[in-house]
Amino acid sequence: MSKSAVKISSDLLSNPLCEQEPGFLEMVTAFDTAMKRMDAFNQEKVNQIQKTVIEPLKKFSSVFPSLNMAVKRREQALQDYKRLQSKVEKYEEKERTGPVLAKLHQAREELRPVKEDFEAKNKQLLEEMPKFYSSRIDYFKPSFESLVRAQGLRSVSPAADG
Repeated sequence: MSKSAVKISSDLLSNPLCEQEPGFLEMVTAFDTAMKRMDAFNQEKVNQIQKTVIEPLKKFSSVFPSLNMAVKRREQALQDYKRLQSKVEKYEEKERTGPVLAKLHQAREELRPVKEDFEAKNKQLLEEMPKFYSSRIDYFKPSFESLVRAQGLRSVSPAADG
């Protein structure tokens, strides 16, 4: 909006009416000055928001891919665990013959490391997710405080300008 207002005020200044009417020229000049100040102010705000909010948000979001991978690895470990657990349960339900007992023993042996892997990945996520979740406040609080301080300083500055 302010870019278009600056353009309008510049166009008005170049209008022949401004040369003919000193009062009109004075109003348009004041309008042009105000629009240029507003444009500079808006650009400063955009820069502040970019620096204090958007850039930190981009950095923070770079953590998500590794977190998503950890969740996917845990999910895959869970699927493997469930698959082997089902296999063990299937052999436990069968008649206890020599070959079935051998397969049951083998299935349990396959299950043990998979279960341990799943439990380790699950435990890690259960410990890290709350930390990650609560870290968002610690991460963004300084950014927002900086933005508020910058806005507070800027709101005092125009009074000094004009």
